[in-house]
Amino acid sequence: MKLFEVYAELKQLNIPVIQTSDVAAYFDITINHANKLLSRIANAKQIIHIRQSAWVFPDVDALTLPQFLTATFPAYVSLQTALYFHNMISQIPDVIYAVSIARTRFYKTPIADVSIHHIQPSFFFGYEEKSVDGLLKIATPEKALIDIFYLSQAKSGFFKSLPEVELPKSFKVSTARKMIDAIPSVRKKTLVRRLFENFIEKIGN
Repeated sequence: MKLFEVYAELKQLNIPVIQTSDVAAYFDITINHANKLLSRIANAKQIIHIRQSAWVFPDVDALTLPQFLTATFPAYVSLQTALYFHNMISQIPDVIYAVSIARTRFYKTPIADVSIHHIQPSFFFGYEEKSVDGLLKIATPEKALIDIFYLSQAKSGFFKSLPEVELPKSFKVSTARKMIDAIPSVRKKTLVRRLFENFIEKIGN
């Protein structure tokens, strides 16, 4: 089978992320052969290698990358990236920030750099699906802000200082407080509540 035929068939499958093992099974070839085919297609800039055994088409929405990178663990866009998405900060983040129950990790891809930050499974909520196919998951304004306070003591130090934030009219302080109440650790809950209440007092809400 010619290379352009392989590409055409993959494109027709209309799948968001291409796994080397799936290509091997679909074309009934070895993993090694499938990897070579995908590498050649990538060299032609028709697909992009984002992590081991995973490839995407160039027109992929960069904000969907986190859940492809953390698979089989779920992830959603949050923190500064979600704040910017909701027009709560003016500065465009230079990386895509996301949270996941997967371990904290930084990914460099040809599409965008992605910074994944671990949260406890019990705190993995508060996001919305922003695409018809459900691939784009983004924290609500309340959860994006609370996630920053939640991760403020992380070793990375990325979230110790908060950029200037403007709360949208739809922001519900009561919803944010309920999210804080869901933090299982008493110590972390106390810390996040203090940071949030200090923030609310500062902006005069």
